Amino acid sequence: MKQIVKFTVVVLLVLASCIFIQAVARAAEKGDFSTAPRDNNGKKWRIGYYEGGEYNDYQLTLIATIKGLMEIGWIEPAEIPPQEGIQTKGLWNWLAEQAKSNYLEFPKEAYYSADWDDALREKMAPEIIDRLNGKKDLDLMIAMGTWAGKDIANDKHGTPILVLSTSDPVASGIIKSAEDSGYDNVHARVDPTRYERQLQVFNDIIPFETLGVFYEDTDAGKTYAALDKVEKIAKERGFEIVTCHTISDTPDIKVAEESVVKCLNELGEKKVEAIYVTKQNGVNPDSLPKLVGILNNYRIPSFSQSGSEEVRRGILLSISMAGFKYVGRFHAENVAKILNGAKPRDVNQVFESPPKIAINLATASIIGYDPPVDVLGAADEIYQEIEATESKAE
Repeated sequence: MKQIVKFTVVVLLVLASCIFIQAVARAAEKGDFSTAPRDNNGKKWRIGYYEGGEYNDYQLTLIATIKGLMEIGWIEPAEIPPQEGIQTKGLWNWLAEQAKSNYLEFPKEAYYSADWDDALREKMAPEIIDRLNGKKDLDLMIAMGTWAGKDIANDKHGTPILVLSTSDPVASGIIKSAEDSGYDNVHARVDPTRYERQLQVFNDIIPFETLGVFYEDTDAGKTYAALDKVEKIAKERGFEIVTCHTISDTPDIKVAEESVVKCLNELGEKKVEAIYVTKQNGVNPDSLPKLVGILNNYRIPSFSQSGSEEVRRGILLSISMAGFKYVGRFHAENVAKILNGAKPRDVNQVFESPPKIAINLATASIIGYDPPVDVLGAADEIYQEIEATESKAE
């Protein structure tokens, strides 16, 4: 059995690595776009930002992108100060006031957040588009997350839009396909098989017959949770999905967190054999200690859809990138290519981060899981304890 697990995990990682290499090759086929820093005819390029609301991955992705821009020379290298909670407003203010660059400007008033408020979103999105069409004072907009992508990644204006940190921009209707965004001014990173790879590896390591999945019962919530991918793999592997509905897109984070607590207890009482911890507002650095406590109390193996930052804090397993640095560099280079004249539509969207297995041995011990040597040998990130303090992108 150990040999089968080792072989399957290694094969999946090799296949993922091959796909990653192919993605890089496809990028070259799209065109040879420069990433060298340059100004905008003697002026600085002005960048704006729009998000649906606070979410941990948004902050980490923005930090990683800033670091990527520093690495390729568009922003002078500097230490990014520690951030409070999971918000991005303080980070944007730092960019506007203290980050040094001869090429980029991050206007303080070009930051927008809908705070997960539907009414505010309905008012804010048209205002942003009016600004892009009227003042035309922004050269590129970062649309962070699915809400923002759906609102401004379109042909209602001509400003380049870079969509970051979406679970599935194709399924959510932001872009036409992985190969073509459908709009000259739109680009969104795509990893077509990320969630299938996660579930296959999880099921190979923990051969569960019932998988608990919790998500908000909306089209957006199902997209965040990659429910279609979960159902596909469940059908292929023959395991049962046990679902529970949460509240995610709400300005009251505590409500979102409490809904996840309720679902984990409900799934634990139903004695599911494993749980897929999906991306949503109720799963964040503040709530993870309590969520991990519930999972460990029921002795349920868990897998983070988000990545190894959550494994660091006590989720049992995940496949992820090293921090967020690979995807941050990818986004930074795309900013550079677009400001150097490439159409967003012409820049390759497919980027699959180098695969990594992450495992938390403290959690494994608590729930009574003794990982085989073969699994440990395939792990690139091994955590010996459950980290309570918040950590940022590397």
